[in-house]
Amino acid sequence: MQNPLRILFIEDHADLAANLADYFESKGHVVDIAMDGVTGLHLALVNGYDIIVLDLMLPGMDGITVCRKLRQEARRPTPVIMLTARATLDDKVSGFSSGADDYLIKPFELKELEMRILALSKRATGRVSRRVLHVADLEFNLDTLRVQRAGQTLELPAIPLKILELLMLRSPGVVERADIEHAIWGDDPPDSDALRVHMHTLRAAIQAHGPTPLLHTLRGIGYRLAPPDASA
Repeated sequence: MQNPLRILFIEDHADLAANLADYFESKGHVVDIAMDGVTGLHLALVNGYDIIVLDLMLPGMDGITVCRKLRQEARRPTPVIMLTARATLDDKVSGFSSGADDYLIKPFELKELEMRILALSKRATGRVSRRVLHVADLEFNLDTLRVQRAGQTLELPAIPLKILELLMLRSPGVVERADIEHAIWGDDPPDSDALRVHMHTLRAAIQAHGPTPLLHTLRGIGYRLAPPDASA
């Protein structure tokens, strides 16, 4: 058997979602389910998946928008297979234009979806075998979750690590405080000033291994990770 995959299914049809989970978990894979586009996008941003299987018609946010945000805003290379009952050429063009890697028309056989997932994951492994983010002398390997600055390893807890990934993906742009809170805690952020504490932990770790400040606070707005002379 091949190595298990971590798969996110974004599908609002409860029976189909349950069938997908049962089938792929029986094959040894790790499965997460989201029943709407907003939740699906949140999970896709805060977790690392090998494959995302995305329905086109979703409540909250449609599949085209979810895929476009993953590709254009978050710059996530995670392979995406779109599931949809729409079979016209224009619909397929829209799906591929938003960043989808494959397109499967409903109804479909679970075995066919499995074969497409396995094939796409093999291609993606060869294409993106080492996903590494760089900002100045700061390096974050998304596959091993190892963070280094100037060759020195930074030890970070889980939440500062997720914040760092978001800031590096958006660098040199500014990430608003509300965007960070939503990426970490969804629609239920803590009442206390938890984000400030995590940002302090992250800043201290980054600054401990380099003289140049990289993490900048824009009061009342958010945070920016970039060298001081970088253009936003």
